[in-house]
Amino acid sequence: MAGCFEALGQGTHWNQFRGPTGDGIGHAQDLPLEFNETTNLRWKTAIHDEGWSSPVVWGDRIWLTTAREDGSELFALCIDLNTGKIIHDIKVFDEPNPQVQYGGNNTHATPTPILEEGRAYIHFGSYGTACLDTRTGEKLWENRELKCDHRVRPASSPIIDGNSLFLTFDGIDVQFVASLDKNTGEVQWITHRAGHKNFGDTLKAEGFSDTESARTSKQKPNDNRKSYSTPTIIEYQGKKQLISPGAEVTYSYDPETGDENWHVTHDGWGWNVASRPVFANDLVYLTMGISRRLVAVRPSGSGDVTETHIAWSADGRVPEISSPIVVGDLLFMVVDRGGSVYCLEADTGEQIWRERFPGGGTFWGSPVYADGKIYIASTKGNVYVFAAAREFELLAVNEFNSSDTKQAASPAKVAPTSVEQIKDMLKAKGMSETDAQEFIEGARAKDISDFEIAALVKGGGKITKGDASGRESGVRFIASPAIAGDSIILRSETHLYCISKS
Repeated sequence: MAGCFEALGQGTHWNQFRGPTGDGIGHAQDLPLEFNETTNLRWKTAIHDEGWSSPVVWGDRIWLTTAREDGSELFALCIDLNTGKIIHDIKVFDEPNPQVQYGGNNTHATPTPILEEGRAYIHFGSYGTACLDTRTGEKLWENRELKCDHRVRPASSPIIDGNSLFLTFDGIDVQFVASLDKNTGEVQWITHRAGHKNFGDTLKAEGFSDTESARTSKQKPNDNRKSYSTPTIIEYQGKKQLISPGAEVTYSYDPETGDENWHVTHDGWGWNVASRPVFANDLVYLTMGISRRLVAVRPSGSGDVTETHIAWSADGRVPEISSPIVVGDLLFMVVDRGGSVYCLEADTGEQIWRERFPGGGTFWGSPVYADGKIYIASTKGNVYVFAAAREFELLAVNEFNSSDTKQAASPAKVAPTSVEQIKDMLKAKGMSETDAQEFIEGARAKDISDFEIAALVKGGGKITKGDASGRESGVRFIASPAIAGDSIILRSETHLYCISKS
């Protein structure tokens, strides 16, 4: 334990999404390399209901959020770092009108809290934001006036600079960034986003037929306006900038006023942005959502800098959800599906190596770094550790499931099936078009392949939306890890784990 308190006493707090500097970089020196349910496990604590917020740490206290599956009650939990004991279980809000569509794609408690000495800022998107006293659990203030239609529930996390708390609302109806006084919760400024394209025109430009475009636009109107990224504060040439990815456009704002400095327009399917920007080497590294594009932007411009200030870009196998991590002159990223991991030159984007983790997997959480090593967890319950180096070296594969909990359909037995064919089969079993779409999206969100979906549907019997939703057995990591002194904090869908040699 001494190592943990010594490190924390030096001000090493994992107080926000992706750590104290918002980029996944930690400074621990003695983290375990190998661990699982029995090895180097200090404690394991069950977390009630469901949430995908990442754990955050201040001193010897861990905070996270959770919510009823139907979104009717929203909670903040405080856990003792040393023992795993739940210190506070606070119902922050009752929600009379929670979002009920698209179950399985997200939870009602996905935004990660941010901590300061004595304060926990808890955010649930349009459901509300609150400041809690970390010692007593008392609610110091709340703000429930800021609203948007997230469609697939909230995800963007709050950040702080000075006396300001910044929140992002990119819904299908309205899109804006807000600055709140962190001491009172009062709105200081709101900046609305502009520049969105017509969804149908975007779909047709990307190869959809007129019929397909019309059908998709009707099913998900304004889908290209929603986004879920957490902003970040940078300081460049003595001036602070709030870097805030939206749907189709990433903006740089003056954090004092909300005035725009510059913006970069996303190519193609540039919405559903979930990763957090990273600032290093005088470049801002951004990913562009569904389009799977990564760009490095020089933050010195003004106005539209899409054609003038992109230093380099990478396309194709770029993560849609997981954030990249920059260590020195190297950029690393893990693709969401399949387990491919890349190392690029941070200055130029030149690929140094590409490898694949054994067993593949799906990666929704973001990587963290400490002591020359990068840790990333998968929805299969594996935590991979590899060297942050110019040559790929896989140091450990830590398995939290004794066996694969899913019985994958074999391609030899189940022929490839298109989404439209799966929809037709579901509708033949009595589902509506909307329910069939939600079923498929919910299954994919649970890392179920199209082969497995087809096998489930072809298996006979009545199929309901619930057959592809809810918690699965086994350990699944979706939240990003936290590093607290000599410990790694991992959140699965059902438990919180403290990994430590002590």
